[in-house]
Amino acid sequence: MRLVTYRRAGAVRHGRLTDGDRVAELGDGDLVGLLDAVFPLTEAALPAATGEHALADVELLAPLLRPGKLLAAAANYQDHVTETGGEPLDKSHISPRLFLKPSSSIVGPDAAIPLPDISKEVDWEAELAVVIGRRARHVSVEDALDVVAGYLSSNDVSARSIDLGYERDTEDKAVWFFDWLAGKWCDGFAPLGPWLVSADEVPDPQALSVDLEVNGESKQHGSTKDMIFTVAELVAHASRVMTLEPGDVIQTGTPSGVGAAGGQYLASGDELTVTVGPLGTLRNTVA
Repeated sequence: MRLVTYRRAGAVRHGRLTDGDRVAELGDGDLVGLLDAVFPLTEAALPAATGEHALADVELLAPLLRPGKLLAAAANYQDHVTETGGEPLDKSHISPRLFLKPSSSIVGPDAAIPLPDISKEVDWEAELAVVIGRRARHVSVEDALDVVAGYLSSNDVSARSIDLGYERDTEDKAVWFFDWLAGKWCDGFAPLGPWLVSADEVPDPQALSVDLEVNGESKQHGSTKDMIFTVAELVAHASRVMTLEPGDVIQTGTPSGVGAAGGQYLASGDELTVTVGPLGTLRNTVA
């Protein structure tokens, strides 16, 4: 089942895509409201549709516009760690490296990704994103997928360097770390979409291809099977640190092929596409 958030007649609404590329409208607002009321996501549990509209007649938005939390996992593919100069990681001695991104970084399909004035080294990161469906605290790895509502294609856009217009000690580890973190926070740096695919249609989230193209040229081609920490492990760990709530999103890390590895960065006019397995293709243009 594919669920969407969209704008129609000047208002934000949500619905279910039908086989005929039409939207069965389910209610007002984005999908967060639906996830608060319905779990697990099944057609039988959805509210009755209030009408149908052609997909071409609505403007698709990010499925979750302002989730309570947008988490992301850093360094979660071994080949990405080593391509950027890091040493291979031994997961028996580390924990998942989760960080928060602001909701203002979220944009939807076909939306522009604005280049910030604080960096000339803006990069791409195709990622599987996981959407939480019910409140979870201290969930076990074995039970973690049971709290997942569905999955999205996503892009963790990243500024690899920060220039604030004055000299700073960027050799200082604290300055470096916060520059790295701030490089994840810019407006438009978390494209999500084009829709949410319910968890029942993704029996194994560790068996999905992850692909990204820039201007039609393949840059990333990986698989979620190569994650250091699985989706279940990420969800379980996050639930130990904080309470997870319906609509929370977790980006799960990126495979190799980022621009920084070859000194290539995004420029105005570039077109990005991210496709994760059967979750749909997320398209964005750099502005």
